Amino acid sequence: MSKNIEKTYKINASVDKVWEALTTPEIIKEYFFGTNAISDWKQGSSIIYRGEWKGKAYEDKGIILKLIPEKLLTINYFSGMTGKPDKPENYSIHSYKLEPDGANTRLTIEQEDDYQTDESRSKAWDNWDFAINELNEVMKKHKALSYS
Repeated sequence: MSKNIEKTYKINASVDKVWEALTTPEIIKEYFFGTNAISDWKQGSSIIYRGEWKGKAYEDKGIILKLIPEKLLTINYFSGMTGKPDKPENYSIHSYKLEPDGANTRLTIEQEDDYQTDESRSKAWDNWDFAINELNEVMKKHKALSYS
């Protein structure tokens, strides 16, 4: 059984705006490596992330296990980029917890530590750091443009 690892980020936007960014495909595409997210965003529904990474097409997928608007999104997640077969034991739980922090949001990303090496774990967190930095930039842009 793998342990959970987590990291908390400060997002310069209100909880409702961050929630919108986590669950709106057009916004996800802006900060999450150009990924196309497909879901009806209901607990028990499937979720698919499609895109291209370093010239190679990918499709990651999962099931939304828990969805509490503006508080928690938990996904049973599989990435084909791992090279592992699409079997239940190769899925991992990813959670996004949102908490207000004044006018900002604390976003805690927690996931099962299923990485084979410290290097692969470090690269994964580097990708999260990049995506969350991009999310902060998107939040600034949307605020400046007065998007709903």
